[in-house]
Amino acid sequence: MKKIFSLLAMVVVAMAANFAQASTEREVPTKNVPGPALVTVALPEGYDAAPDEHYPTVYLLNGHGGDQKSWPSVINVDSLATAHGVIIICPAGQNSWYFDSPVNKKMQMESYITKDLVPWVDANYRTIKKPEQRAITGLSMGGHGALWLAFRHPDLFLNAGSTSGGVDFTPWPKSWNLPDALGPYVQNKRRWADHTVLSLVPAIPHGRYNIIFDCGTEDFFFKVNNRLHNELQKRGIVHKYLTSPGNHSKAYWHRSIVPQMKFFSEKFKENK
Repeated sequence: MKKIFSLLAMVVVAMAANFAQASTEREVPTKNVPGPALVTVALPEGYDAAPDEHYPTVYLLNGHGGDQKSWPSVINVDSLATAHGVIIICPAGQNSWYFDSPVNKKMQMESYITKDLVPWVDANYRTIKKPEQRAITGLSMGGHGALWLAFRHPDLFLNAGSTSGGVDFTPWPKSWNLPDALGPYVQNKRRWADHTVLSLVPAIPHGRYNIIFDCGTEDFFFKVNNRLHNELQKRGIVHKYLTSPGNHSKAYWHRSIVPQMKFFSEKFKENK
């Protein structure tokens, strides 16, 4: 009987440990986007047992129609956090495209991410509070958002990525709630162009960022990602661009995020 109770105790302890490491959903205080502003937080295994340890942070941004649960549905974010020794943050993008909308003053997602979310994460978790120790990437709309935020906020992010990113959305003038964020395309072509990642390329300083992005060859965003790659090459901006067979799908993102996490981990170690 004693052996049975000991075995049960071991099972309970193991279950408790697993529960402690499971990703959690939190609400971030903000007035910049409609509430509740929810995030999923994944901590590396051993986080609670090492109170003096501080960790790099990786922000994973969801695509259009998704939320803070999107990346956890693509891949096990707890395992990713443990494998790479990082804290993973998955905010809800609220179909915002991750910029401050000039049309909808209630949707200021860029301000939320940079002024509310990052400071909140740094205040509530043991992060390494340096741009060299933060990375940001995302899928589809989130890929655009990750590069947009990094290139505009080097004080926060010096490691940036994108997978299947909508880095130039101007070819789709009626899609993905973009008119709600930027106004009708025909009357606002300059504004639309100015809110794309491609518009930021001329101002990117050489050697400042660690950049990785990818796109599947069957993806409808494949051409605009090729264009981003070509523009970066023209200006001599070092980056890593990966392509492989695949479309705009969870199956593709499940494998595409793996080399990105490896890339970020290497950069974190190089810049410790």
